[in-house]
Amino acid sequence: MKIEHIAIWVKDIDKVCEFYRKYFGGVVQPLYHNPTKQFTSRFVTFDDGARLEIMHRPDICVERNVGIDKIVSHETLSDTQHLGFTHLSFSVGSKEEVDRLTQQMYSEGIPVVGQPRTTGDGYYESVVLDPEGNRIEITV
Repeated sequence: MKIEHIAIWVKDIDKVCEFYRKYFGGVVQPLYHNPTKQFTSRFVTFDDGARLEIMHRPDICVERNVGIDKIVSHETLSDTQHLGFTHLSFSVGSKEEVDRLTQQMYSEGIPVVGQPRTTGDGYYESVVLDPEGNRIEITV
């Protein structure tokens, strides 16, 4: 058994798909559109077979809500945690690649909320935010 895919609601499908294509080598699949439900999505596939479904529907909240009716900005997302899914993790193969990719993202304006480091459980990782504030771990 394996996880077939993970889905993320977003407000800008193309911007999010481009992030995963540019930084993690994802291949963006054609747009699916269901006009009756006002639903659109694209799959992003990765070399190892993993897939993300990037989805949009106009009636889904466009900002991340934390707690009861509390809307937070990207600046405070690094300190905000909640129950449920908390991050995606991409293995890039080496500490040097973690460092290089994190620096590239930082220089291109991607929020880095955790600098490269070895964690208490032995992972070498950094943490960035995708264009919609989802936490992404970059690890060996």
